[in-house]
Order: sequence, then C-alpha cells, then structure tokens
Amino acid sequence: MTLNHLTRTALAAAVIASFSHAALADVPADVQVPDGNTVALETVGVGAITYMCETNDSGDVAWVFKGPAAALNDGEGAQVGSYYGPPATWEAFDGSKITGTQLATAANGDGNIPLQLVEANPAEGEGAMTGVTYIQRLNTEGGVAPDAPCDADHEGATSVVTYQADYIFWTAE
Repeated sequence: MTLNHLTRTALAAAVIASFSHAALADVPADVQVPDGNTVALETVGVGAITYMCETNDSGDVAWVFKGPAAALNDGEGAQVGSYYGPPATWEAFDGSKITGTQLATAANGDGNIPLQLVEANPAEGEGAMTGVTYIQRLNTEGGVAPDAPCDADHEGATSVVTYQADYIFWTAE
C-alpha cells in the first residue's frame, strides 16, 4: 500500500492520534509556539545528521553541521514523510513540503541536539504541509557533533551520527 495519495485529513489523523497538550506545558518558553496556533501533525523523526571536519566561520577547524536525513514516522512507526537538508525541509508522502526559519533553540541535555522552534515558509504543493505555521523539535535524543578528533590532520573527515526527535507541526487556528 502506498501513502503517496493520502489527503491532508487522512495524514493528520494518522499521525496525530493522541497528542497530549499537557506535554507542551513542559516545553521551555523559548521554543513555545505563539498563541493562535493548534497542533496539526505529530511525527517522530528517526535518522542521522552529517558533520564534516573543516574550517568553520570562526576560522577554527571543527565539526561543522552539514545536514539531516530522517524518516518522519507516525505513532505506529510507519513512515509518512522525510526530513532532509540543507535547507531543512519537511516533506510528506503526498508531495507537500515546507522549509522554515529557525526562531529559537533550548538546550536538552548533554549529547542531545537542542529543542527548536521554526517558523514555516508557505508550503510547496497541496497536502499535509499546507498551512503549517510552525514546527517544534522536541524530545531530542543524540545528534550532536561527534566526540572524535577534528583538527588540521583530520580536515575533510565526515561523521554521521544518529538521532531521534519529535516534530510537531502547527497551523493557525
């Protein structure tokens, strides 16, 4: 069975199931979605982030973020879309996709990429991503730059680290 032809309503029903708004009370203020928005979709991103050992913007040789590649799964573990970049792009299997601008981050413990709030750009294509205003990255696990040597002797090395995070998609009420 293919998920390519799911309508926005069917995809939303598949991934939102039983999202707990009480969990949002524990989200740091910096990454809270503004009032006037409601949860449209909830997915779990499972994938990897690529880093490269190279000269960064400060002129130092360090691990530099190159981009994510993750499956977006529903509550049952079935893939309903993808997250990739750059630029950071969330794409549903119905072909609709969004990019966005990071507004804020909040630390989420050692070894975990930060929580994040992104303001969505208008969607390309019609479908599940149409009307999305914000994306929250919550409950992050892993994904930070590797704890491996990165200096002039290692310049050009690439490292891929695994991560998982909840991606919550919001629309205006």
